[in-house]
Amino acid sequence: MEGTHLYDVAVVGCGPAGLSAAVNLKIRKKKVKIVGGEVCSPKLYSSPEVNNYLGFPNIKGSDLRERFLKHVRGLNIEIAKTKVINIFPGDKSFGLLTKENEIISARAVIIAVGVTSTATLPGEEEFLGRGVGYCATCDAPLYKGKDVAVVAFNKEGEKEAGLLSQYSNKVYFIPLYKDAPRFLGDNIEIFNDIPTAVVGDQFVSSLELKKGRLEVQGVFIIRETVPVDQLLPGLEMQDGKYIKVNINMETNIPGVFAAGDCVGKPFQLAKAVGQGQVAALRAADYLDG
Repeated sequence: MEGTHLYDVAVVGCGPAGLSAAVNLKIRKKKVKIVGGEVCSPKLYSSPEVNNYLGFPNIKGSDLRERFLKHVRGLNIEIAKTKVINIFPGDKSFGLLTKENEIISARAVIIAVGVTSTATLPGEEEFLGRGVGYCATCDAPLYKGKDVAVVAFNKEGEKEAGLLSQYSNKVYFIPLYKDAPRFLGDNIEIFNDIPTAVVGDQFVSSLELKKGRLEVQGVFIIRETVPVDQLLPGLEMQDGKYIKVNINMETNIPGVFAAGDCVGKPFQLAKAVGQGQVAALRAADYLDG
């Protein structure tokens, strides 16, 4: 994985924890790249008022977010607005697979993806890689001539459904967000229903809905982030959904750190910023050592 585009640290997530980590890494003169979503910190952006962040009383979340991003831009830190689908370890470095099927290489990783507001579906983890996927760009060709379902928690799912429709026989689109479209394409059927389980034997055979069942060979689940326990194989979790870290924000995998909401409660802005700084300083020490 080593090469001209090898970064010292890749920060996965561009919320307060990720941005804080990147700033502190840059100050420590590390080559850092942030890999975030289409919108950095949608939760902060949509907050009408923040009144417990030291030095900025009664500030709009969108204004505070812009201050954070201005700080990052002022240091010329790269932000790739894409989603990381998978992280895999290599020889002295890590590879981060994005939804565009590109790989970003780094000597260390800081995971700061926040938490998904939705629980995994029954059967989702069981059939991951056997009909369940999180990235149509990566896997669409595997479903040529087949029927698939797209469970979309945001508008990104519309693009994924459009791409799948170029390969698949039929795409069932289940939008779980506001202002969903009424039409996406001739072979895309929109279902306003609630998915309840992914079903199959060795591979996916159907998607159960509250009002019925769809016979499909693939189910793509499009969230803001991939569930953290699926992001990096072998990553130790706690309480079933948070990354387990020590006081230095170190995970059980050397060279991998985590910070912010993805490591557990309390879900507070100041805590995320502080943990991002600790993760950055420890990552810098890890690289220097």
